[in-house]
Amino acid sequence: MGRQWLQKKREINANKRAAMTTKLVREISVAAKMGAPDPAMNARLAVAVEAARKASVSNDVIARAIKKGSGEGADAMQLELVTFEGMSPQNVPVVVECLTDNRNRTAPDMRMLFRGGQFGTKVMFFFDYVGLIEASHTSSALDLEEVAIEAGAQDVEPAEGLEEGCAGRFITDPKDLDAVTQALRASGWSVTASDLGYRAKEPATLSEEDRAAHDAFLESIDDHDDCHRIYSA
Repeated sequence: MGRQWLQKKREINANKRAAMTTKLVREISVAAKMGAPDPAMNARLAVAVEAARKASVSNDVIARAIKKGSGEGADAMQLELVTFEGMSPQNVPVVVECLTDNRNRTAPDMRMLFRGGQFGTKVMFFFDYVGLIEASHTSSALDLEEVAIEAGAQDVEPAEGLEEGCAGRFITDPKDLDAVTQALRASGWSVTASDLGYRAKEPATLSEEDRAAHDAFLESIDDHDDCHRIYSA
C-alpha cells in the first residue's frame, strides 16, 4: 500500500508541475500580446520569462510562447480573458480571471466550482482595479514606504515568506505598472509578479475555520487549467 501511495503522490506532484508550467507559459503569451514581444521593453513579459526560467521552463518553450502571444506564425494566440464574479460559500466576494479558447466550456466549469456559493453575483464594486507588483530584496534594512515612494507606487503592503531580507506587494495606478516594475528591478528588487488586477477595498473578517474553508474553495478554482488569476477580499 505504501508504494502505491508514493506513486500516487508522485503523479499528483507531476501533474501540479505540469499545470504550473502551462500557466507560466500562458502568462508569457498574454504579456507578449499586451505589450512588446521583447522582455527588455516589456516589464510584465520580463517578469513572466524570469518566473518561467526559475521553474525550469526551456528557452525553446519560452520563445514559442512569446511568438504565440505576439501573433507570429501559424500558432497565433487564440485565448481570450474572461472574468467571472461571485461570492464564496463563506460569503466573501471573489473575482476569477480565466484564459480560455472556449468560454462555453469554461463558464459551466466555474459555475460548478462555485457550488455552495453565489456564482454570477456582481462583486466588482468591492475592489479597485490597480497594478500589483510582488517583489523581494536581500536587505532587511529597507523601508518599504520609502521604496514605494521612490519607485512611484501608490501604496505598499509587507509580504511574508522570507527568512531573510524583505518583501512587499506594491500597488500602482494601472498606467504606472511597467514604470514602477522597471524602477524596482533597477533598484535591485527581485520582481516575482507584475500584473493588472483587483485589490479588495476592505479585507473580509472570517473565523479560522471559515478562512480555511474559503482558502480550500479558492484552491479548487485555481486548480482549473483555465484559471489565470483569483482575487478575494
